[in-house]
Amino acid sequence: MNPNNVFTAFLYANSTRLLRLAIAVNYFWFGMLKFFSGLSPAEDLAKNTIRILTFGFIPDNVNLLLLAIWEVGIGVIFLSGRFTKLGANAAVLHMIFTFMPLFFFPEVSFSHAPYGFTIVGQYIVKNLVFLAALVAILKSENSLVTRVA
Repeated sequence: MNPNNVFTAFLYANSTRLLRLAIAVNYFWFGMLKFFSGLSPAEDLAKNTIRILTFGFIPDNVNLLLLAIWEVGIGVIFLSGRFTKLGANAAVLHMIFTFMPLFFFPEVSFSHAPYGFTIVGQYIVKNLVFLAALVAILKSENSLVTRVA
C-alpha cells in the first residue's frame, strides 16, 4: 500500500481527534500562562473585558484565576477525551466571550474599523477557526451518540 494513502487514511480517520488535541494544547497552554502574572499576552485584555462583563464586582485577580481554571479545564477535558461535549460547549461559550473586545475596545482591536485589524483584533478573529473546529467536534460527538443509541 502507498504510504501516502496510509497517512491520508490515518488523518481522515482521526481528524476529529486531531482537532480536539490541537484545541486541547492551546487551551491548556494559554490557560496555564494566566496562572502566572505577566506571562499571558492576553492578560490585560482579559482583565479589562471580564471587568466590563462582571460590572467590576469581581476583582481582576479573581477573574483571571477563574479564566485560567476554565481554560485549563477545557484543555484537560479535551486531552482526556472524556466529557468532550461538555468541554466543547464550555469552549464555545468562552469563544463567544473572546469576541467582546471588538465591541468594548474597538480602539485596541482595529486600526481602521471595521476591516483593518490590529494584532489584538487578529488574535480575536482567528477564534472563528476555533469555533468551526468546536462545531465539528460537537457534530462528531452527536453522531457518536446517534450511532451508539
